Amino acid sequence: MSSTVLCWILRRVKNEVVCLRGQHRLYSRCLSPNHSSSKVKRKRMKLLSSPSQTGLSRTDNSVFSMRKLFRHSSTEEELQFQLTPVQINRILRANEQSVKIPEFDGKNLNPVLKFESNQLPANSPNEDRRSAATCLQTKGMLFGVFDGHAGYACAQAVSERLFYYISVALMSQKNLEEIEFAMEHMKPVLPILQWYKPINDYIYRKPASLYLDHLRVFWQELIDHDNAEGMSTGDSLAYAFKRLDSDISLEAQVPLDSDIMRNMAIQVAFAGSTACVAHVDNIDLHVANSGDCRAILGVLEEDGCWSSLPLTHDHNALNPSELARVRSEHPKSEENTVVTRDRLLGLLMPLRAFGDVCFKWSKELQQSILESGFDLETLDIYHYAPPNYLSPPYLNVDPELTYHKLRPQDKFLILATDGLWDMLSNDEAVRLVAEHLTGIHLEEPVAASERQVKLGQMHSLLLKRRARAVPSHDPNVATHLIRNSIGTNEYGEIEQVQLSAMMSLPEDLTRMYRDDITVTVVYFNSDLIKAHYKENNLRFL
Repeated sequence: MSSTVLCWILRRVKNEVVCLRGQHRLYSRCLSPNHSSSKVKRKRMKLLSSPSQTGLSRTDNSVFSMRKLFRHSSTEEELQFQLTPVQINRILRANEQSVKIPEFDGKNLNPVLKFESNQLPANSPNEDRRSAATCLQTKGMLFGVFDGHAGYACAQAVSERLFYYISVALMSQKNLEEIEFAMEHMKPVLPILQWYKPINDYIYRKPASLYLDHLRVFWQELIDHDNAEGMSTGDSLAYAFKRLDSDISLEAQVPLDSDIMRNMAIQVAFAGSTACVAHVDNIDLHVANSGDCRAILGVLEEDGCWSSLPLTHDHNALNPSELARVRSEHPKSEENTVVTRDRLLGLLMPLRAFGDVCFKWSKELQQSILESGFDLETLDIYHYAPPNYLSPPYLNVDPELTYHKLRPQDKFLILATDGLWDMLSNDEAVRLVAEHLTGIHLEEPVAASERQVKLGQMHSLLLKRRARAVPSHDPNVATHLIRNSIGTNEYGEIEQVQLSAMMSLPEDLTRMYRDDITVTVVYFNSDLIKAHYKENNLRFL
């Protein structure tokens, strides 16, 4: 980010904030919907009509529309744009996690050496979630990042529940019957997952019984299918994604025991979340992706250069094949309205997601549910029926599956929400992790166009190379990625003024310039992978 752009951000922030002295609070004017960063994609659904500001109104198709009058506030009387390095580090490292994995877990050798993770929120509260766990009744480890929109409720539910659905689908008939027997006779049930939870992780305790009930129905159906060895990993991932999304939809429609549970179910269903999940079992790596999070493999080539290997594709309108898929699922007459302004029905950027029943249910079902006594404003649900909502469902959660056989040159896997990819390319992210891992700063070869340059251009080139030689500030590689994604200038050098500005924007303006960022980096045990190939007389390419 150039210094000119940085100064513009600071001036803009100062112009947008009005300090009401005496109240010791800050109130900012609502920004124009057209005011947005060129880099940050704003995914939150917004009202595109102009209903009355009195609160509740009815659209032409009789579906309620809610508009909230925004009042943004800060507890500080005056903004402090210049954070000290200590303050910056405290904020950046607040959500760090680093876990070293034993090579042998008592049953199997584990190809995962360790993983490191971190989050930096832009929304308040943070709408991203992350999960990591070991499957105890089967084999393998699960890692996932979840990017919520229209609130955090759906991402929270998916991050807690999806791994259980995957693990249950992987289980053998014998294991499922043992768990069902224990439940039926009120005996202790063997744990399904070993979770690796960050210290400050979010946990919903109240809906645990509801979630368990629906998980039990799921494994009972699997028992009825009589699949002795359980599903394959790919089938388990796909089935778990679709089944959990179906349960989220069902829970919002059926009567529940308490108002708290009922309200929570409706919040989860009308919010949404993308998801990217990796399952690692020996040298088998499966990735399931629904939405615009990414999984990128860092590969060390024979010549010592690093390359990025994408294991996912973004499911948004910038992906031509995804755009064609969505359009093909609706009548020809809707070809120009299904996706407008690069958003589904002009509203939603990801074209696959959990929840988001406002893009899946019929208008009649939505109306019947929302008119059954919910206080939509209290629940923070803003419902708007698009003008071309003619042939639902417009959205599904069907994941795109990728299988990759790990090789000794595959050193690490980056899972991250799109807040990181808005700022860094795949190659940039892999380079940063590789430099952090090896301590060797990678110099790009001088291009032919750079061999004859003017003095000023040479100065710029030298500045870029100098920036690459600066050692990492952060022991945690996820923090290193986040710091570089928001704090580097055009030369790739960390600029404290820019970093401070990006981290001290008022709550109501932060989302204008960046998204929530969640990163998990998984390191692989190359020696163990190489030994596996040797023992099984396999060749790696």
